[in-house]
Amino acid sequence: MHDTNLVLGGKDFTSRLIVGTGKYSSNEIMRQAHEESGAEIVTVAVRRVSLPGKGESILDFIDTKRFTLLPNTAGCYTADEAVRTAYLAREAGLGEMVKLEVIGDARTLFPDVQGLLEATKTLAREGFVVMPYTNDDPIIAKRLEDAGAACVMPLGAPIGSGLGIRNPYNIKIILETVSVPVIVDAGVGTASDAAIAMELGCDGVLMNTAIAGARDAVAMARAMRLAVEAGRLAYKAGRIGKKLYATASSPIEGLPDWTS
Repeated sequence: MHDTNLVLGGKDFTSRLIVGTGKYSSNEIMRQAHEESGAEIVTVAVRRVSLPGKGESILDFIDTKRFTLLPNTAGCYTADEAVRTAYLAREAGLGEMVKLEVIGDARTLFPDVQGLLEATKTLAREGFVVMPYTNDDPIIAKRLEDAGAACVMPLGAPIGSGLGIRNPYNIKIILETVSVPVIVDAGVGTASDAAIAMELGCDGVLMNTAIAGARDAVAMARAMRLAVEAGRLAYKAGRIGKKLYATASSPIEGLPDWTS
């Protein structure tokens, strides 16, 4: 079955799974999980990256010739703070792709959408490939697209919750509302959650805790890879319609009557 690649910032990616770097039991486990995930994009929190000469860095365990780095503005609570962090990432040589986070509440980690829109406009104008983490609101998703976002990244559930896709209907409306890629970010807990996101028609899934926090992170990374691939294939194949009553798998119409 013919399929297209995921395109972000003019670059093609064959994998639709994006993985993170936090919460792993060790950097070596992280490295192995990245390999098993099949991902081509790895997101790193700018504030957690050690500067050269300042000790071991997670960047020492990421093959930057193989993986595209996606710096994120995790921990930023204002638009100005997020913009400064994105500039810092670019100056440090981490590129112009940025996963934009402007957090509005420390307990839920829900985004501050007003600050997010402001930062998106600024960074897009400055040539960044902006990938904003947002809530599952179709109106905000459209406004982010209009502000210059390269994609929109609605949460499936609160960050790190593992609750899965709590509102698939909003995600479906977002898919109908915007023309940029839609990548579910946050809330995935296991492989079936990733498959559901892809079966809805999402262009990709970003996750960290679901892999890093699993009992066997490396095995879970492989499971997520297969789930994303299976979900995408099922979406492209086209599922059957849902019916209230049964339909025989082997219809009897046209069969000879052996009782006569």
